[in-house]
Amino acid sequence: MNILHISAECYPIAKVGGLGDVVGALPKYQNIAGHQSAVIVPLHRSAFLQTQEWDIVHTGQFLMDRQTLQFSIIKERKNILGFELYSVNISGLLDRENIYGYEDDSFRFIAFQLAVVNWINTWMYHPDIIHVHDHHAALIPFFIKYCPEFHEISKIKTVLTIHNAQYQGWMEMYFSIFFPKWDEWKTGLIEWHHQINSLACGIRCADKITTVSPSYLKEILHTANGLETLIQSELYKCKGILNGIDFETWNPETDNHLYKKYKINNVKAGKYLNKEFICRAFNMNVNLPLFIFIGRLVYEKAADIIPQALDQFYENNGCKFNFLLLGSGDQKIEELCKVLKNKWPNNFHSIIQYNEQLSHQMYAGADFMLMPSRIEPCGLNQMYALRYGTVPIVRRTGGLSDTVIDIGDGGIGICFDQPTTEDIIQSINRALNLYQNQESLFQTSKSMMTINNSWEKSTIEYIELYKSTIK
Repeated sequence: MNILHISAECYPIAKVGGLGDVVGALPKYQNIAGHQSAVIVPLHRSAFLQTQEWDIVHTGQFLMDRQTLQFSIIKERKNILGFELYSVNISGLLDRENIYGYEDDSFRFIAFQLAVVNWINTWMYHPDIIHVHDHHAALIPFFIKYCPEFHEISKIKTVLTIHNAQYQGWMEMYFSIFFPKWDEWKTGLIEWHHQINSLACGIRCADKITTVSPSYLKEILHTANGLETLIQSELYKCKGILNGIDFETWNPETDNHLYKKYKINNVKAGKYLNKEFICRAFNMNVNLPLFIFIGRLVYEKAADIIPQALDQFYENNGCKFNFLLLGSGDQKIEELCKVLKNKWPNNFHSIIQYNEQLSHQMYAGADFMLMPSRIEPCGLNQMYALRYGTVPIVRRTGGLSDTVIDIGDGGIGICFDQPTTEDIIQSINRALNLYQNQESLFQTSKSMMTINNSWEKSTIEYIELYKSTIK
């Protein structure tokens, strides 16, 4: 089967969050399973782009309103990621350092999608499945089905994966002038609440819809930032498939990012050496439990309540543990972290940046990882923590519910129900009690590391979904 993934992100060329990790791993596992899977992303001025060898495989042009845009497709020469990786360049429009955050993002991603569709339209052999990810690529099913110039590829089956329904690609209706010629009787397919809504369009037009966990599909039937009724009406073509993680990239036995690699049979010594390395780097007491948070500092991750919960605990209970936070996002949350860092310099440290190497070191060195998310469609961080023998402390929501079972219920994590300071503090106390019994803690770590959260099972589910779509 020939599968083409289209996304704004793909690790390691471009990554903001879980979307990049998924698109950087799922195609590799599909290829391992005997299929032909490739990825197309916008050209981002990243280190990966500049350090790899590329070939120009196509050049073309298309109209957006009365403007002619020239585009080129480049291919990573050696397939070092385990799949064919293509990047779309439109000079001055896509070749920028940041993935998102520009005032003309709506125009940029329309152009990206049109370049992709124009290129596919020239192929002699068409893919069996076009798999689009999130709203940045969600207009493609509409373009190929309802724009006459793409009639030759209109029968290709499409799958849309919703990684996060909170972000939908809204834009004013006048942006439709940038679309290719299309039947205006189909306006209802692109419009939602008097705006173009790219995600809503994809939900309507794609042949199948997936979410990144079964629990998240259930959740967005009731909380999807305004799309609840649409998803309910299209539920017949929806399926929740739990994300996996790349067991080659995330493997404490082979991870070159770590100070000390380790296996299940020496997890206690291995984690201690990595913890010692981290604590030395940030001037923390290695004999105290080490908690971490890794992720975007945004409302959805409940990052705003972490500083308050930690400050309250330290004030009322003393400095019984260290906390290391890695991430960036909302400036107000970043400022709260800086204030907390100044107040408790020996026990709290925040690194306001994206740092892939440090994240690996933190998973290996930490005792516990906190994820109090308000919204977590799947979550990969808890799976990374399990892989490295670090106890996840999670709120029961989305994919966190599907992957972490509380120790009290015979599982391997600590779970709570509400994203509040009270629930976080109570969970920290449970973790501290667990830490007192080191032998029990490391037996738990060993159990975690035996869990198989790789892409193998999910890959099978996706292939079966593709086959049913084609039939």
